[in-house]
Amino acid sequence: MAAGSLAMEKGGSDEYAQDGSVDLRGNPVLRSKRGGWTACYFIVVYELFERMAYYGISANLVIYLTDKLHQGTVEASNNVTNWSGTVFLTPLLGAFIADAYLGRFWTFVAGSAIYFMGMVLLTLSVSLPALKPPPCDGSVCPPASALQLGFFFAGLYIVAFGTGGTKPNISTIGADQFDEFDPQEKMHKISFFNWWMFSIYVGILFSSTVLVYLQDNVSWSIGYGIPTLGLLISIAIFLFGIKLYRHKLPQGSPLTRMVKVVAAALWKWRLPVPADAKELHELELEVYASTRKFRMDSTDAMRFLNKAAVKEDGGGESSPAKWSLCTVTEVEETKQVFKLLPVNVLMFVPCTLNAQTHTLFIKQGTTLDRHMGPHFQVPPAALTAFITLTTLVAVVVYDRLFVKAVRRYTKNPRGITLLKRMGIGMVMQILSMATASVVENRRLAYARRHGLDVTGGQLPLTIFVLLPQFVLMGLVDAFLAVGKIEFFYDQAPESMKSLGTALSLTAYGIGNIISTFVLSVVTRVTRERGKAWVTNNLNASNLDYYYAFLAVLGAINLLVFVAFSVKYRYKTESTETIDISMGLQAERAKLQLEPMA
Repeated sequence: MAAGSLAMEKGGSDEYAQDGSVDLRGNPVLRSKRGGWTACYFIVVYELFERMAYYGISANLVIYLTDKLHQGTVEASNNVTNWSGTVFLTPLLGAFIADAYLGRFWTFVAGSAIYFMGMVLLTLSVSLPALKPPPCDGSVCPPASALQLGFFFAGLYIVAFGTGGTKPNISTIGADQFDEFDPQEKMHKISFFNWWMFSIYVGILFSSTVLVYLQDNVSWSIGYGIPTLGLLISIAIFLFGIKLYRHKLPQGSPLTRMVKVVAAALWKWRLPVPADAKELHELELEVYASTRKFRMDSTDAMRFLNKAAVKEDGGGESSPAKWSLCTVTEVEETKQVFKLLPVNVLMFVPCTLNAQTHTLFIKQGTTLDRHMGPHFQVPPAALTAFITLTTLVAVVVYDRLFVKAVRRYTKNPRGITLLKRMGIGMVMQILSMATASVVENRRLAYARRHGLDVTGGQLPLTIFVLLPQFVLMGLVDAFLAVGKIEFFYDQAPESMKSLGTALSLTAYGIGNIISTFVLSVVTRVTRERGKAWVTNNLNASNLDYYYAFLAVLGAINLLVFVAFSVKYRYKTESTETIDISMGLQAERAKLQLEPMA
């Protein structure tokens, strides 16, 4: 901090980032030289190419497993959701390493290297004849050998491990480019998440159209080789902007601090909490101000945890060194993370419903007429492009029109609260599953009328009858997916942003695992009762019942979410840490933002 103080004296505090941002050598950084949208351009472009790489594999994975590795519909769907679940759970490990040891930047770089290695293995697996089974001979499809399956799934799970280092850190690195203590930059951060998701969906759009077409009609080697090259390009782009980034120093594992708070509260369970919060242990304001950190005030929520900050032995000088004594800020940070856990749990079911878009939705498409003209056939996975297109349009409309119109009345910079945005997305998701059930019911009726439930042949019905359910899922992402990642970043304590981002991703992971469990159980139970709802012959299945079941499950979850949301209180942080000069900056920013309102 001595270097930081010297720099402040030379340049004036207004020129330097006020949130503790440093360069890779730990020196304080000038706002005019690093960070802001200039740095974020490299990060957003990275995400565009990286998402192209990831979805180049995942978008068509269920088709590769069934058509090339000769797995059944339920087995392939479960393998996709198991892998996807792992992809979204490993960020917890990546967030821990970033916050406790390496920092976000180096954890991301290490994760990217592992990620790329996994992509290379996958490309080799689909390219070398010895690593894949021979094609089907009529109705006889040779199963893949243990070596072939092992090599392919090794590549998949190495990718999953690598994304553990990239997923929780790259979006947080992007948000870190905006100074929380500067009103103008704080406003820019609000828009960052919308444009962040916009870049993601541009990458997904390329994968679900061009790459999927190449995989289905040209070569899986080319279809996997391009995203592997895209990942390499994305890493190079990110590293090219290295001199422009602001960084945050590792502040220790948030999980360790949380465990310490809980253990200290349990240790002192007999001690009363003083009526005056000032009697609880807390560091001097200067300590937080010198490190540009937020100090949090004590609250009565989860009051039992306040015991962790109760001073023993009269609060002597030795007390702060005890493991059983925590600061008020540490206690409140722990409370804030605990407040996020119910929201995270309530995201499990929506993520379970979302998992259908890359499994059963796509398998539905294989049963329908995919021709557009005499020569071109639409790849089933290409319908996910309509999710992307809908989301791209909806995000722009939401950010540029809806927010500006609504905040005139709500006085909320975001237009509506993040939980309301997520709730709207959940309603649309239920409508999507209900629509899918109705469409599937009509598809099955058509199959029975033409005797295709017996033969399992392709229906002379256009694949675009599935379009409504995909479009609705695009609206779901615009409200729910964007709102969720912003909510967990915004509501996580300042020193636990990576953990907050990782928590938002674990919902996808657990949701995918729940999807595997639900599909397996439903298939087994319905088979035992006479007719399985999901079989390899979708024309003889009852997939409409399964979608209806998921819609009911989503509706029940929504009711619980609404009941919780009305009681949720958004976090507040002590503004004492911010310099008095920030008041003048806020007034200037307010004047500049008034025309936008």
